[in-house]
Amino acid sequence: MDRNRIKLGIAPIAWTNDDMPDLGAEHTFGQCVSEMALAGYVGCEVGNKYPKDPAVLRRALELRGLRIANQWFSSFLLTQPYSSVERAFVAQCEFLQAMGADRIGVSEQSYGIQGHMDTPVFDAKHCMSDAQWDMLCDGLNRLGQTALRYGIALTYHHHMGTVVQTADEIDRLMAHTDPQAVSLLFDSGHLAYCGEDPTDVLQRHAERVRHVHLKDIRPQVVERVKREGKSFLQGVRMGTFTVPGDGSIDFAPIFRILDTVGYRGWMIVEAEQDPAIADPLEYAIKARKYIAEQAGL
Repeated sequence: MDRNRIKLGIAPIAWTNDDMPDLGAEHTFGQCVSEMALAGYVGCEVGNKYPKDPAVLRRALELRGLRIANQWFSSFLLTQPYSSVERAFVAQCEFLQAMGADRIGVSEQSYGIQGHMDTPVFDAKHCMSDAQWDMLCDGLNRLGQTALRYGIALTYHHHMGTVVQTADEIDRLMAHTDPQAVSLLFDSGHLAYCGEDPTDVLQRHAERVRHVHLKDIRPQVVERVKREGKSFLQGVRMGTFTVPGDGSIDFAPIFRILDTVGYRGWMIVEAEQDPAIADPLEYAIKARKYIAEQAGL
């Protein structure tokens, strides 16, 4: 892949988990970003221990040669007034603009179960009605146009346990949103987790991808989550996810497709694990070496 087009970053969720703060509670923000830089990354996403003041955060990152690539945004377009969702969205766009970032990762959290500790992730997923689909797509189009005013692209993050999880749901979302306003955040791990072929989905939507999460899975753990009716969060603790090169996904065709369409932007290593079991620095280095071998980056 072309190093002039691709920037490689890593998510802080391997060091400290936003949904389960006890995972990595011992890790400071300084340790997290220092180890990111030590492992050879040039960017990251925003975690719950990051300074909220852009000037403070920018200085800490610049000292380590890092930049902010993206930040998760939880939308509630199906269950909250659009005006309240938009207010929160604008505030986050202003923060990202101040940080020099040009991507925002949106995931619809209405009816989501991925944050429920005791809800089986494979058994209780909400399926939207046609009216809800229309509401979601219209709301995303409007948010996307708002983001463009800040020089930011809205990238939609499909995610286990949410209303947009499967290949069919991604297809429908892409078919009914404005390509100028709504792009796709491609996440290899979430697709493999729910039984989809990440390469197949990417092949269909590569032209809409504006942000990439490189995440691997451990199939034997996924099968146990399904068999025992475990929740998404319980699966994380069990080791569902890991970094590229440590699980079952073949990333070579993923890199090839992205290269063929001339993908330009960030690729972010993301693998939420228990850092007491999977040392974050060790796994960050492991992923960095694998990507260098497979993608030439």
